[in-house]
Amino acid sequence: MSTMRNSVQLIGRPGNDPEVKTFENDRTVARFTLATNDYYYNQKGERIDDTQWHNIVAWGKIAETVQKLVKKGKLIAIEGKLTNRTWEDKDKKSHQITEIILNEIITLEKDKGIL
Repeated sequence: MSTMRNSVQLIGRPGNDPEVKTFENDRTVARFTLATNDYYYNQKGERIDDTQWHNIVAWGKIAETVQKLVKKGKLIAIEGKLTNRTWEDKDKKSHQITEIILNEIITLEKDKGIL
């Protein structure tokens, strides 16, 4: 492998409509969670469903696209990169979060009411 890069591709359903903010410099950010589902069989042969939740962040033009296309429960495919972010809260407690910075998004379901 000559080139390695940080790339994540997921297909799932948003757990919420995106939260969109525009800052004073007209920079836009959109945030939402994405659920992916998988399953496995335990030692007893029982099927165990496994849902993972991912934090998705989009900036700029892609954030504007997210605002138009992403709706809670609507099947989408995304591509982005993993990032880890740390911050301190007002009590000086340190927190860390893993997020996916969105590069591309595709809706996989048609809107209801569109032929």
